[in-house]
Amino acid sequence: MGITNDMPADEVWTFEKVSGGKRRHSDAVCVERVRDAAITIADYIKKTPTLREYHLSERFGTNFYLKHEILQYTGAFKVRGAFNKMLSLTLRERKRGVVAVSGGNHAQAVAFAARRLGIKALTLMPEFTPENYVRETLRLGAEVRKFRTLTDAFAAADKYVEKGMTMIHPFDDAHVVCGQGTIGFEILRDVPNVTDVIVSIGGGGLAAGISTVLKSIRPEINIWGVETKGADSMSKALDAGKPFDIGEMTSIARTLGATRVGKIPFEVVRKTLADVLVVDDAEAVRELFLLLDKSKILTEPAASCTLAAAERLKDEFGPERHVVAVLCGGNLAIEDLLNLREEYPFDLRVAAAV
Repeated sequence: MGITNDMPADEVWTFEKVSGGKRRHSDAVCVERVRDAAITIADYIKKTPTLREYHLSERFGTNFYLKHEILQYTGAFKVRGAFNKMLSLTLRERKRGVVAVSGGNHAQAVAFAARRLGIKALTLMPEFTPENYVRETLRLGAEVRKFRTLTDAFAAADKYVEKGMTMIHPFDDAHVVCGQGTIGFEILRDVPNVTDVIVSIGGGGLAAGISTVLKSIRPEINIWGVETKGADSMSKALDAGKPFDIGEMTSIARTLGATRVGKIPFEVVRKTLADVLVVDDAEAVRELFLLLDKSKILTEPAASCTLAAAERLKDEFGPERHVVAVLCGGNLAIEDLLNLREEYPFDLRVAAAV
């Protein structure tokens, strides 16, 4: 896939960003900016725990931990980047309001942060967005407008930006990436001897932020990205050597549904990750129910896919390793949970024997 694992400890990722086609400025993603983000958002987020999971440690023959971002405000990691971006806005920008495009967790995060900061928020959602995300985003005070596809929603967002609103991009923004990267510091705090981290990839902001921190401080750490088949825009971008629109998403992991990864995350990920694994929806669903059955933890398929990746990687691990899987979100509606059980039938007793 063209991934290399050779980032110098003092590397700074710098990218040019065009604003309105008229002016250019550079955004940087580096460990210093992530550290600044951690200070900026400290009073607005939860510092979630990273806990050793004994059943998974036994299963994978290693020391296995879960980073519980499912306990974060709004049930996912997205509030970190949303707050870091919105707290950077000027008073004039805040008065004009913010616009966001999201199929779920980012919309809730933007709505939550905007309400806390007294900013008007407009969220643009594709029609496939699960209703529980729509209801919660509305409850948090944001306006919701639906579009046929994510591509249509992003096109509409550009028009609102032209009218003066600020775009809170779900992943292709340095402030957002640095906000998500604060998870890396918390992992090091709770598991200082961590050797491997497994993280889901949608648009790439989470993986880029975490890897920026970990590879800067501990270059020897292996970071494994995970996608589901049908939502594998990063692996396809790595194969092609550049991001491109992969078309309609077909995976049930809707919160991984970026049809095109961001330029900023792509440049970081391709130099910092050990590999990006693509797992099947059925594998992610099986792990979702195993985690619920064995550990009493409910996640989204976008999070449980990290355990499907761990199953594939278990020959890489051993008793001396310390492996952290990031549970990025837990916003799965009960009706969707029941539908998944019907759509992907398997004998839980047999699956639990692995």
